[in-house]
Amino acid sequence: MLTDNKDLDTRCPCGSGKPFSFCCEPAISGRKPAATAEALMRSRYTAFALGAVDYLINTTASRKRGPHDAELLSEQTQVTTWTGLKILDTKAGSASDQTGIVEFKASFDSPEGSGILHERSNFEREQGLWVYTDGDVELLPA
Repeated sequence: MLTDNKDLDTRCPCGSGKPFSFCCEPAISGRKPAATAEALMRSRYTAFALGAVDYLINTTASRKRGPHDAELLSEQTQVTTWTGLKILDTKAGSASDQTGIVEFKASFDSPEGSGILHERSNFEREQGLWVYTDGDVELLPA
């Protein structure tokens, strides 16, 4: 049960149009894991926007994590303001799949200026949960 009606008015940063408390917040808070690769991608975008570094590390494939990830992600989330997300395509990644691909464009502002991150992200299941493995990234002018 919701105890704060303003939760219903706070739209999720991922652009789904849903309230944050019903969209990405359950995954980021650890209450309910992302059911699909796209849901994980959306929640990771939101985590970048909110600075939820632990969630970003925990939802990266264990073999892809590095000893300095927390420091790097913390720096990045402090200097980058994410301003919009558009999902372009998904391949597999459903609740019954083991792998998936999500292509998206994410708009941002940074000290170097505004831009768009265009990525084709790869996801897989690790111990039953969706994790990000890697992606093909292209930075575009805004």
